[in-house]
Amino acid sequence: MATKAAPATAPLPVSIDDVRAAAQRIAGSVVRTPTLISKTLSDLTGATVYLKFENLQFTAAYKERGALNTLLQLDDSVRAKGVIAASAGNHAQGLAYHATRLGIPSTIVMPKNTPTVKITQTEGHGANVILHGETYDAAYAHSRELEAEHGYAFVHPFDDVRVIAGQGTAALEMLEDVPEIDTLVIPIGGGGLISGSATVARASGRQIEVVGVEAELFPSMYNRIHHTDMPCAGDTLAEGIAVKEPGVITSRMVEALVDDIVLVSERRLEEAVSLLLQIEKTVVEGAGAAGLAALLAEPERFHGKVVGTILCGGNIDTRLLANVLLRDLARSGRLARLRIRLQDRPGALYHVARIFHEQGVNIIEVYHQRVFTTLPAKGLITDIECETRDRNHLDRLMTALRRAQYEVSQVELA
Repeated sequence: MATKAAPATAPLPVSIDDVRAAAQRIAGSVVRTPTLISKTLSDLTGATVYLKFENLQFTAAYKERGALNTLLQLDDSVRAKGVIAASAGNHAQGLAYHATRLGIPSTIVMPKNTPTVKITQTEGHGANVILHGETYDAAYAHSRELEAEHGYAFVHPFDDVRVIAGQGTAALEMLEDVPEIDTLVIPIGGGGLISGSATVARASGRQIEVVGVEAELFPSMYNRIHHTDMPCAGDTLAEGIAVKEPGVITSRMVEALVDDIVLVSERRLEEAVSLLLQIEKTVVEGAGAAGLAALLAEPERFHGKVVGTILCGGNIDTRLLANVLLRDLARSGRLARLRIRLQDRPGALYHVARIFHEQGVNIIEVYHQRVFTTLPAKGLITDIECETRDRNHLDRLMTALRRAQYEVSQVELA
């Protein structure tokens, strides 16, 4: 696929010089995260896969880059009044952390339903957190009111040239470390990261394809670029890129510089989060796993290419991560719930358990159901949660149960 180039007659608002200046500005204050090859993921996807570990930043996300680049360009009078932002995610923490480090007062407006852990983390970085409204839009509107009232400097999470240039430094480092990368696969929320990354790719002097990734539930940039009207709503694992309206500046840059946008399902996002933990031993949030999700969803598209993707954040709720991992175990057959029809008589459960023992399957939980069932009064249903080695092992167990004349079915995930 031919890569795009920005029209010569319409210079874009962020240039490679802006990104390089940002890199010099923030050097030493953010982590120069490693870019490492994943041999296992390369074998799995058919591409040569390089991962940039932005989840190793102090606040566990790349957002520090753009926030710091913006803060360092404020004059003393603006710094004295302070900065403000509307965010319930990584931008809030990145801005709060570096503002406090530089002695700049920061205010973050968050929706009232923001998880307590995010509020606590942002306050822990020194910000004054204000809870307002039930949605991001309400919080954003209130932040702009406070900006006007108090003279704060508003720091946008993505639609600001200083932020875009700062985010582009991640791609600049990645291509410096691995110059043979020929394809960048970058998550898209508001578009700041991919706008900066595409700017770097186009200035590299060689052909680098730039592919954006959005969750299927929030195809906002896809809609903007392709003039479609798919809904943007739902509970996505990739809440960090769940943006209903992309930026004005970023939309212009994406349209000029990005080759394509891939939409990924929740199933692929879950699989990617699980694989990164199992294979790379690294915790990544849904948005940070979006690049790998695209490789899993369309392996033929990226087969044989040298792909670089950014693990842009690692802030995932631990309970949610546990659910993702357990669901992945269930889908792979290593964790299963079997529903077995028994006769309600002494020894019935013992005889079933003996088959599990003979097949080397570990029983985790047993649930008996006698009342809320359509079976006759002397019948019962038992659900047994069990742990197997793989799908074939589970299939052998179910075959053994059926040979013993048991009616058995697997309780499937949605």
